[in-house]
Amino acid sequence: MVEQNSQDQEERQEARIVVESGIAARVAAIVEPAIMDLGYRLVRVRISAQNGCTVQIMAELPDGTMNVEGCEAVSQAVSPALDVDDPIQAAYHLEVSSPGIDRPLVRPSDFARWAGHLTKIETSEPFAGRKRFRGILRGADGTDALLSRDDAKADEDRDVAIPMRLIAEARLVLTDALVTESLRRGKSGLAPEMPPADEIAQPVPGRGKSLGPRDPKARKPGKGRKGPLQNTEEEE
Repeated sequence: MVEQNSQDQEERQEARIVVESGIAARVAAIVEPAIMDLGYRLVRVRISAQNGCTVQIMAELPDGTMNVEGCEAVSQAVSPALDVDDPIQAAYHLEVSSPGIDRPLVRPSDFARWAGHLTKIETSEPFAGRKRFRGILRGADGTDALLSRDDAKADEDRDVAIPMRLIAEARLVLTDALVTESLRRGKSGLAPEMPPADEIAQPVPGRGKSLGPRDPKARKPGKGRKGPLQNTEEEE
């Protein structure tokens, strides 16, 4: 039991290699400690113009599972922190969700856990003559993500080892095989226990707090909140 608890703690503290920028990075810095205190891991923060302005926080347990109760717990934990630091100078809706089936890959362990599935990777700078890659994920080898490309040209290597330090975005591609595997893992407690991220939204009620997208009221801008939201990360 002690060994398992130690392993869980190490997995919770595993650093992300894919992180946010701009205002989304500020939100991530505020909410991640509260999420970790609950035993969950932050996956991504995305800010979009959906419903005026939506802040989506993706989280999961170290084993990749997430359920509705977990979303509610994370919502209740991060909302006060966001109200205190107030990084978004506009009214917004708060969503807390699982990463979904076609999830982002943000930690080295994600690349190992989801080996064998079709994946898209985008690098922050050209690597092997390009910035976008697509193929079957073969896992991780130290500091590299291993990919067998299905988009390689005749004069290009099919198998590539992409340095993780260059990865700007990585995501599983929704396929029948991925859905089947996600369902199998769900039955064994090793995969998300809830619908994909775009089907889940946990509203956060209360005075002065952001409200979920299914609530007709969004938070009213208060003192110091003026102008439209800028420098946000858009959803893909």
